[in-house]
Amino acid sequence: MKLEEQLQQRSDNKCELCGAEETLKMYDVAPRSGDGPDSTILICDTCRAQVDRKAELDSKHWNCLTTAMWSEVPGVQVVAWRMLHRLKSESWAMESLDMMFLDEETLAWAQATGDHDNDDAVELHKDCNGNVLQNGDSVTLIKSLDVKGSTLNAKMGTVVKNIRLVEDNTEQIEGKIEGQLIVILTKYVRKQS
Repeated sequence: MKLEEQLQQRSDNKCELCGAEETLKMYDVAPRSGDGPDSTILICDTCRAQVDRKAELDSKHWNCLTTAMWSEVPGVQVVAWRMLHRLKSESWAMESLDMMFLDEETLAWAQATGDHDNDDAVELHKDCNGNVLQNGDSVTLIKSLDVKGSTLNAKMGTVVKNIRLVEDNTEQIEGKIEGQLIVILTKYVRKQS
């Protein structure tokens, strides 16, 4: 039986964190990826985005951890423990952490990435007005920009369609202007509605 089929059977085709039934995908719990069903869990896109810090933490969504933390699956326990730590400013999360028990090996695994030490802050790509940018958005330049290594001058008011977010830098996006792919600083763009 394939790993994905094992996870679907184990979870009854539901997110192993929140119980959602849509857009389920396998998630390797770092740093022990590839160890089989104990280190891989099935989660929804909403949980994945917040676990990976690609979306703001929604503490109401994570109330599901009060149930998920009791899972017998080590990978689920590890993610629940990490997320409860990120939400420890909430009284219910602190109470859950006080009740939760992990054996030494699982606790060491949960602490290995250091993710639990970080606060709930999320680094998102935002335009000059603080609006969150997504892949595929259209933006308008708020300043004329000279493109390095080119004679191209991108004029203020130019619309850049179908942008891509630069993965490792929240201050940069990529877009095409006059057929040329360029990197643009997010502080010089305004998201179009």
